[in-house]
Amino acid sequence: MTMTPSTPDTADRGRTRIASRALNRVVSAVAADALGVDASKVDVALTDHRGELVLSVATPVRVVPLRSIQRNPELVGRSGGTLLERSARAQEQIRGRVSDLTGYRIARVAVRLKAADIRPENRVS
Repeated sequence: MTMTPSTPDTADRGRTRIASRALNRVVSAVAADALGVDASKVDVALTDHRGELVLSVATPVRVVPLRSIQRNPELVGRSGGTLLERSARAQEQIRGRVSDLTGYRIARVAVRLKAADIRPENRVS
């Protein structure tokens, strides 16, 4: 699948094509950054919906150990919020950043959290 970004100014300047493999890599990197995981662990599916791009992302999500949260409930806020809050924020970050980087119109972004990447909270000294 090769798609062409559409912006109002492209009619006079020709076309730029981005191969689907390159687009997959961009989406993977942006999603990984938004959720604090390795890009190689992010699965991406791209589809077209009436000329706009639909992104489906399946990824692990980085979380602190449950035992740590039980001892200190404030860790939820410091780690970025609840899983629902973080995934909603990631959807918006992915939509905006992928659109900015590629020029594509994004119809929607679906984020599926497929695993928990459990890591202790990073401490700054």
